[in-house]
Order: sequence, then structure tokens, then C-alpha cells
Amino acid sequence: MKREDKIALIDGDSLIYYEMKKHTLEEALAGIDVRIKNMINITGCNYYAGFLTKGKCFRYNVATTKPYKYNRKRDELPIIFYSIKEYLIQKWKFIFVPELEADDLVSVYHDPMKTIICSPDKDVLYQNKVNNYNYAKGEFVAVDENEATMFLWKQVLMGDSTDGIQGIPKVGPKTAEGWLEDIRPSDMPAFVLNKYIEKFGNSEGIHRFTETFKLIYILKSKEDVLRETGIELPDLEPHYIELEAFNLNQEELW
Repeated sequence: MKREDKIALIDGDSLIYYEMKKHTLEEALAGIDVRIKNMINITGCNYYAGFLTKGKCFRYNVATTKPYKYNRKRDELPIIFYSIKEYLIQKWKFIFVPELEADDLVSVYHDPMKTIICSPDKDVLYQNKVNNYNYAKGEFVAVDENEATMFLWKQVLMGDSTDGIQGIPKVGPKTAEGWLEDIRPSDMPAFVLNKYIEKFGNSEGIHRFTETFKLIYILKSKEDVLRETGIELPDLEPHYIELEAFNLNQEELW
């Protein structure tokens, strides 16, 4: 497949947050257009599919030690937030699936030979292998199979403070990386489970390991989705765009 035939899979949640602080809705929507066009331009794709999160995902039911994202501020979102989301749905044909996050959707539909994930989220970028595009930093991120595996199990050891996910107490990046450095990727699940059991005992350790893994792990297949939610996802339906239509002037870019 030629690069221009590839599909840009866009994690749309952050797009809204980046633009909702604009002074007017018109400025925000114009900013959305420029960001998406720039993304498609840089990745060289002629097709795209965009995804959003709407409502609570399945992870809220998984989290029992502490509520999922309990540490996030629940301030009322500005009305412009909802207007931008609707704009992404109406104009750009972004979709959402109940119980799933946009992170899951871009990952489930990702095929390293056919798609490029566009996201600023470190979990999305580093749990999915091959070249993905960080649209916050404007740079590509290359991740191989071993690096993606290492990142996943490092996060399971540490947890994720951004989403309020509890790992093993006092285990940070250096400790987690040191523990995993000489462990074969195929042995990492058992190694991490044993670390949880060492800390919490058999019953609590197994429970916490399972809970943390399910919260950290981004779903990667339709089978994952069916198992966790009972939802049967349809095949991907990307939208075609003429690449030549997006020759942006430099001042239009981020």
C-alpha cells in the first residue's frame, strides 16, 4: 500500500481541549480544521477516521480499589466543548462507541501496514507499534514490538497518576525500568504479577494486578472489545480526502 493510501486514525478527544479555550466558537472551529488538515498533510494519508469518547467507559466498572480517574477535576465544561464535539461529528464524521474511549478505538482499528495513529496520548503512542504521530508535539514516534511490551508492563507496575490508576506503591519509572531491563518480553506478565503478590499477598496481589492491567491496557482488537463490553464493532469505514486540497500556508500551521 502506498503511503498516500494509508489511513490516519485520529484520537479526537484532545483536539477539543486544545481549542475550547479560544475566545469564540468560530476561532475554535477554524482551529479544529487547521489541526486536522495539518495532521493529514504531515502523515501523507488520503483517508482518515476520527474517534471520540462519549460517556463513561467500561473501565469505570473495572476500578474497585479507587474510582477510575477519581483525581480528575469535575468542573463543568464550557458550552463550547459540546459545540466542538458536535462539529467533529457533523462535519468531520468522527464517531464514538458507548463504553469505549477514543484511545481504544484508534488502537483496535490500527493496522501497522495500513494506518497511522494520530494522538498526543503517551499510552496510545507507546502501546501501539510502528510509526505513530504525536500531534501535540508535531513529531512521529517509532515503537517496535518489544518497546510496546516494555511500556505496557512498566505502566502496570507504576500505575498512571493521570488517570488515578494505582500501581505498586513507590514504584516509579526508574525502578520499573530497572526491574524489567533483563526480563524477556514473554516473561514480563508473570514477573509483574509476582511483584504484586510480593507486595500485597496472593489474593490481594492477584486482584490488584488484574485490575491495574485492565485499566492500563488499551484494547487492541475486536475480540478485546467483545470480551470487555459485549459490543461487536463493525469494520472500519474511513473517509477519503484529496491530499492536494490540503496544501496549507505555513502561517496556518500550528
